Amino acid sequence: MVFVLTTIIILCLAVALIQLRHKRNPTTVHIGWFILLVPATLFILLTSYIPQMANGKTLLFTMNWIPSYDINFTFYLDGLSIIFGLIITGIGALVTLYSIYYLSTNEALGRFYTYLLMFMASMLGVVFSDNMMVLYVFWELTSISSFLLIAFWYQRKKSRQGAQKAMLITITGGMSMLAGFLMLYGISGTFSIREIVSEIALYSDHDLFLPAMLLILLGAFTKSAQFPFHIWLPDAMEAPTPVSAYLHSATMVKAGIYLVARFTPVFGGEETWFWLVSGVGIVTLFWGSFQAVRQTDLKALLAYSTVSQLGMIMSMFGIGSVALHTDYSGESVLYTQAAFAALFHLVNHSTFKGALFMVVGIIDHRMGTRDIRRLGGLMALMPVTFTITCIGSFSMAGLPPFNGFLSKEMFFTAVLNISHFDVFSLETWGILFPVIAWTASVLTFVYCMIIVFKTFFGPYQMKKLEHPVHETPSGMLIAPGTLALFVIGIFFFPNLLGDYVLHPAMNSIFPTFPSSELTVHIAAFHGFNTELLMTFGIVIVGTLLYVFFRYWKGVYKLFPEKWSFNTLYNFILDQLEKTSNTVTNLYMTGYLRDYMTYIYLFFIIATGGALIYTKTFLFEITGNAPITIFEWIIAMVMMAAAIAILFAHSRLTAILLNSALGYGIAMFFVILRAPDLALTQTVIETVTTVLFLAAYYFLPEWKKENTTRKIKGINLLISVCVGIVFTVVALAVQNGKLFGAISGFYENAKELAGGKNIVNTILGDFRAFDTMLEVVVLLIAGIGVYSFTKLKAKKEEKQLED
Repeated sequence: MVFVLTTIIILCLAVALIQLRHKRNPTTVHIGWFILLVPATLFILLTSYIPQMANGKTLLFTMNWIPSYDINFTFYLDGLSIIFGLIITGIGALVTLYSIYYLSTNEALGRFYTYLLMFMASMLGVVFSDNMMVLYVFWELTSISSFLLIAFWYQRKKSRQGAQKAMLITITGGMSMLAGFLMLYGISGTFSIREIVSEIALYSDHDLFLPAMLLILLGAFTKSAQFPFHIWLPDAMEAPTPVSAYLHSATMVKAGIYLVARFTPVFGGEETWFWLVSGVGIVTLFWGSFQAVRQTDLKALLAYSTVSQLGMIMSMFGIGSVALHTDYSGESVLYTQAAFAALFHLVNHSTFKGALFMVVGIIDHRMGTRDIRRLGGLMALMPVTFTITCIGSFSMAGLPPFNGFLSKEMFFTAVLNISHFDVFSLETWGILFPVIAWTASVLTFVYCMIIVFKTFFGPYQMKKLEHPVHETPSGMLIAPGTLALFVIGIFFFPNLLGDYVLHPAMNSIFPTFPSSELTVHIAAFHGFNTELLMTFGIVIVGTLLYVFFRYWKGVYKLFPEKWSFNTLYNFILDQLEKTSNTVTNLYMTGYLRDYMTYIYLFFIIATGGALIYTKTFLFEITGNAPITIFEWIIAMVMMAAAIAILFAHSRLTAILLNSALGYGIAMFFVILRAPDLALTQTVIETVTTVLFLAAYYFLPEWKKENTTRKIKGINLLISVCVGIVFTVVALAVQNGKLFGAISGFYENAKELAGGKNIVNTILGDFRAFDTMLEVVVLLIAGIGVYSFTKLKAKKEEKQLED
């Protein structure tokens, strides 16, 4: 696929350019102008595929990685993945443009854009991967790169804490998702999502089907900040605003949404899937909007509003999955419309929320604060910023003529339809969906009014601001202004988006449904129906709640901070740290004897336990070759030397006795006709003995340990047990049949490993692979040492917040 190869080449060139350019000229031309070409080129390239997607075509590209385990770089471009690809590259281009004006050349721009491109590549990998294991790799790369971006201003304690919280929660969910993927592989025998979707009807009764679903959903919920895992998103707002606008409004938080949409054809017909996706989504919608109203920091307010909007999208996908509960019928169309609305709002949210984050960044950048208690009266001073804020806020509130109004009305249609569904106990609980949706929409209206009126109306509080206020340079307004134009343009031409972008994605979510039945005609005016009346109610009640907010804000005292999930998270983290310190101090005594005891006890329990559990400690020696007199002599000499070491009074005697053991083994190799091994053993033993003797002079004085009888007894017991286990293992090997014969590998060495000599192929493949991993470990350790010794804080960076 041309797109995949082009993406890889462009990203690699961009990263190389960053390092080269930034190293040579760190303070001249802003490097963002060069980086801007990357997402812009990819976006244009992706748009060229829209006509093919609209005609029902899909593209597949495979590059082998570990084919023997069915793990390959299989990239799949269909209607669903291209939507996310367009958002990732389109918003990415605008965010890069915005960052050029937001970040000065004094910042660590090389590091920033490297992380940003790393994140962009990871997100594209997530949405284009057809192989679940490859998807997981990219999934975790998004967590790592987002950690680096959130902690970009690592001098700030809150940045580090926010990055840590985001990483801990999302990676925990990612590991859960990996377990779900492995279960799916165990069920279906393939890592390909396409193949699983096409054959899932054969496996839906499998015992692992439900656990796999739950584990995958856990990964999706943590990534998309669903209740109660939403707590990481507000803290992640400590990142620079371009990062917040990109990661936390348009891309990373939507990875969980993508996962739910991608696996809807797999699990969508299940009752558990419906209740979890729609239930968690609708609760997140309400809780996010409820918490947003109480915020005084504009960025925190937008963070909770993002949580709320993500819950709304998630709930619509859950409602849409009902269509898969039965085969296609006329009634199914009512529920597929919910999935269509979810996709529509996905795009709309990226436009208005991206614009709002950038506007808040402008306010913070110009005035040095985002606290609404210090803001006000900016409308006349910042008219363009005010206009963009109104467009974004009113769209998020669901008012015309903005795109948020259209998708919000479709959301109301979905919740009204699902309340009439007569299975899944919805005849009892279904009425809660429209009630919660309407209540949350009222709160959404309230916090949108707070953004506009608390910031731009009222008295101008110049004394509370750090800088005098004036409109920001036009360059900084281009990106949010462009998104604002999309907000309005989509309202007037929504069906262009629906027919060419959303419709192909619907084919991916409902592959067994007639394509012609999956498109919804979007109309700005849909008559005086229940949905429109709900909107009128939102405006009226929301206005009253905003005006009289001071009279009812006391309701938030019912939810004090000490009972929040944040407090629970901090408590768990604190307890884990204390417990780990206590446990570590218990066994890290600083005495070599204790560490050797742990090792030998583990060996006794693990190996001895395995022998007992597998019942392989029986042995039969009647068929063995007879033991010759020379072997008896060598064995007796070695035993005598080993015992004599315990009673040696000088180091020289101990070294010579220890050498006798090694040379005894070499003699065994000679008797057993293994001259090459005997030679090797002799050389190694000689060199070791010489080194011991060479270092003899520098070694400390030989002293016997003055230990108690109790410790001596324990040492004796452990030594005897180790000896018994080793002896039993040696004898049991003759009868133990834990594994099949390996002769087949010898016969097929040429076919399997490309060499006739099986020893050479083992050394060439497995040992080389093992060595490579060891080198990687050394490399990581080296990087760590280098970081600790060379990358210490500079003089001007010594004033850290902690």
